Amino acid sequence: MKDILYQCWVLMRCAAYALVHGRATRLVAQPKTVCVVQVAQLGDMVCTTPLFRAIKIRYPAARLVVVGTAANRGVLAGNPHVDEYVAWEGSSIQMAHRLHACALDFACVTNPNASGLAALYLAGVPHIVAPRIVGGVCPTDAKAYRLLRLLANVVSYTFGSYTPREYLRLLEPIGINTSDTRKQVFYTDAAAARVVEKLRAVAILPSAVSNKTAFAIIAPSAGNKIKRWPPERFARVAEYVARRMPVVVVGATADKEEVAEMFAHVSSPRVYNFCEQTSLDELKALIARARLFISGDTGPLYIAEALGVPTIDIVGPVSERDQPPNNPPRHIVIAPPRDAPAMHALNSRIHDAAEVHRQAAATTVAEVVAAIDVMLLHVVPRE
Repeated sequence: MKDILYQCWVLMRCAAYALVHGRATRLVAQPKTVCVVQVAQLGDMVCTTPLFRAIKIRYPAARLVVVGTAANRGVLAGNPHVDEYVAWEGSSIQMAHRLHACALDFACVTNPNASGLAALYLAGVPHIVAPRIVGGVCPTDAKAYRLLRLLANVVSYTFGSYTPREYLRLLEPIGINTSDTRKQVFYTDAAAARVVEKLRAVAILPSAVSNKTAFAIIAPSAGNKIKRWPPERFARVAEYVARRMPVVVVGATADKEEVAEMFAHVSSPRVYNFCEQTSLDELKALIARARLFISGDTGPLYIAEALGVPTIDIVGPVSERDQPPNNPPRHIVIAPPRDAPAMHALNSRIHDAAEVHRQAAATTVAEVVAAIDVMLLHVVPRE
């Protein structure tokens, strides 16, 4: 009830502001400060990086402010296109005060987000762009967002289309027209040095002199646990890859249960547990050194793609067209047999749990091994 009352109060404040200032559709010819609001998960932030590059190419002198979750700050660490990162903390009114101090000329929200849109409007941004979802259902595209959207410049976002390309359409009102969806992430030299030491500590890098070796990375968990592939199957895949090269298994604290379950089925000494052993900066540096990355639909997979590492994506119930890298043979997406994906990037909250589990478990180890063989034959170089 408190949330509903607060939302009504915010809407009333926006309505009162609109009576005085009008809609946020006033184009600034040469924006000095641009803002992108992306408060979704790690992989979504990586999929937003093409916008940052596009903004700086078109307006190199503009200051770019990115608003995201506190956890995703590290995703953009070292990104030369991002001038300031503002972590979303508190209410939309509190965020409006913080963003007002940034003196924004243009801003966009990447997904239907009533709180983000209200914060931008009450911050006095003269030109705001918001997406209108067409061709599908998004749970955050609710009444409050649709009302607030009346105050902004609206751009269509086609449900089920490639997410980074749809994000780029949000920039078209300010003269940015591009289809360059290459993702980018960066890491520090300090993180790279720490990763080398960690690899030497377990003898994946054989000596203090050698700085090169081939290894693969497996990430057996996912941010949304319902879409994970069975850990025991990841174990069998790890054992298979370990015949060719060492395997590093990665995960955060939230993933340790899946990693432990996977290692309960691993016997090869060439499979190493790096769960909870790296910071986000170090994870990026570790992925950059890998020859192959294997996982379900999870944020680190998009980091691997951005860093040019070949990937195998066991998408399970997730749409293979929304976000995953799909450029065979360098990037292979394995989707299960189905009439339609059970989950999409914009409506992962709306699903049939039984069908999600069925699709998540439908991919076989043999299918993944076949994809690995293609990678090892055509893509992954030998030492």
